Parts: sequence; structure tokens; C-alpha cells
Amino acid sequence: MRLDGTHVQQVTHSAYRGLGKRVGPGVMTKGGAMLRKLTTASAAVLAVLVLAPAASATAPGHNGRIVFASIRTGSYQLSTIGPSGGGLRQLTHVAGDAVNPDWSPNGRLIVFELDTADDARVVVMRGDGSHMRTLPHPPGGAFDGQPSFTPGGGRIVFESYNPDLNDDAIWIENLRGRHQHRLATGPAGATDPNVSPDGHWLTFVAFDGNDFGQGLIRTTIHGTDPKLLLPYSTDVAIKHDWAPDGRRIGFSDDADRPASANVGTVAADGTDVRSLTHLGDPELRALFGGYSPDGRWIVYRFEHHGRYTLVRMHPDGSDKTAIRRFPAFPPRYIDWGPAR
Repeated sequence: MRLDGTHVQQVTHSAYRGLGKRVGPGVMTKGGAMLRKLTTASAAVLAVLVLAPAASATAPGHNGRIVFASIRTGSYQLSTIGPSGGGLRQLTHVAGDAVNPDWSPNGRLIVFELDTADDARVVVMRGDGSHMRTLPHPPGGAFDGQPSFTPGGGRIVFESYNPDLNDDAIWIENLRGRHQHRLATGPAGATDPNVSPDGHWLTFVAFDGNDFGQGLIRTTIHGTDPKLLLPYSTDVAIKHDWAPDGRRIGFSDDADRPASANVGTVAADGTDVRSLTHLGDPELRALFGGYSPDGRWIVYRFEHHGRYTLVRMHPDGSDKTAIRRFPAFPPRYIDWGPAR
């Protein structure tokens, strides 16, 4: 059976609750992470995929390693694997939770969110986990996270929550944490900012204040001219990504509802929404991770029976292929980096 339940080839598994349940901006979970973090749910039903070849990359010289966060030693730490599932390496060994990583366009740096019991910060490090640098909060900010690089690699967009103003918004800064500017927010907060490949557009997940009310907004890179690309009823998961050609945006729906989450794409202007997975059983979930740098693949996490599989497929939903099974710990906050 494929991930959409239509065809059987080889058994695999995966499970995780959607990105994005949130009670309010900056609310903390046990262990210090903002409540927007993923929560794990049990899954059911067998599912199957074609296993990826063990030794060859998708597009040598273009697609590099995949970074993700997982709990292996009591807290979230970042690890990477090769495009075909080999060479698992743990990058971080920090006190706290290292989550929401994003590769720089040249593959040399990773930016991520570091959550502790009373703080959340943006951290930049080299792609091998060395030379970590913690960036300062914006004025009044107390919890910063969900960072991603701009296309040129010289700036970072991120979410920052100011508790004194109860302001949860998207900001931009340089790699030293300087020249910080507030860009935009949604009716009840915003998170997961990403910039289009041409640098013109900013997209982010916005909250409307209602249960399961998570939509996708697009503004200019300056935070002006907001447009709702996906309605709040979509319950967009807190992980989306632009295709390398800038034409489409990948996402998952039903992040927190008791229903199947599915991966889809939408045109950059909000038209032509396409479903790439077609899961109907609420115990099966497909959560978007990101596009490959060459644009030929989408990587996502498939959940089932409390086990987890990192999967890739073409952007039209075809050729769903297991990259690696994770029977003990789920790969979360996934991003596919370029080859160096």
C-alpha cells in the first residue's frame, strides 16, 4: 500500500502529531519549548513504500544532507543523514532543545531555535555543529525561534514574542543579530517564516485565535501587502517551504485536528491547491518537511503505529520512497540542505 493507501510494495512505518498546536504566543511546554512544538500521537494501520537505494544520492552535486531534530537523550538534538538515508550524524549536544533547523543557501551554516526552561533563542552554527553563536533578542523579545535564511544567506527571518506587549511577530536580522526589524504578524500571532527564492515574498503561518485556526499568509519582504494564501480553516502545520523555482509552496493540512494530515502544495499566488498524499485514516499522518535543493523531491515524515519513516516523493506526489525508518525516535523539523 502506498502512503495514500492505494498500492502495496513493502512495509514501513511512521508516526507523529502535526506541527502547530498552540494555546497562545510564547506559552512554554515542560522542558522549555514553546507550545507550538510537535506532540506525538499513536498511529495505526500498516503502510508501505519502496525503500530507497542504500548507496546513491538523489542528484550528486546538488542535494546534500537532511537535517532534523529528534529526542534521543532526553532532549531534542539536531542530526543529519544523507539523501539515501545513510551516514546518520548527531550535530548538537546542547542543554535544552535544539529544534527548527534551516540550512543556509551555500550549505555551510545551520540556524536553529534553542529552547530552555525560561528562554528561546536563535543560534547559528556551522554545518558540522561547530562554532555556535547565539543571537540577541530584539528589544523586548523573550522567546525567539523558527528561524530561516533569506535566499542570499546574509539575513535571517524569525519569530519573536514580546511578553510585555503580547506581540508575536516575524522579524528579520543579519547573521550577527544586528539590524533587527519587525516585519509582520497575523490576527493572533505568527510563526514559521520563509522567504521566496527571488527574495521578494515573505510567507508565514498565521493564527486567527480559534482552535485549529492556522493559515498561510504572504507579504512582501518588507511585511506589506498581506494576502491569505491558505485559509485559517486549513489548520496549516508549522512547517512549509518554497519550491526552488519559486512557483509553489509545500505544506501540510489538519496539523492538530483528529484527522489525517496530508502533504500538499499551493501556487505562490494562493491558487491551484494540490494534495500529494491522500490519507483518510486519522491514525495515519504525512507531515511536510521541505523541498530538495534541486527541486526534484519533497521530503516528509510519515507516521504509523508509533513508528516513523522519512520519505521522499516527487513534487507531483509520485514515486514515494522511504529514505530511512526510525523505529525508536521520530525525525522532526526537517530541512534538506545543498551539497557543498
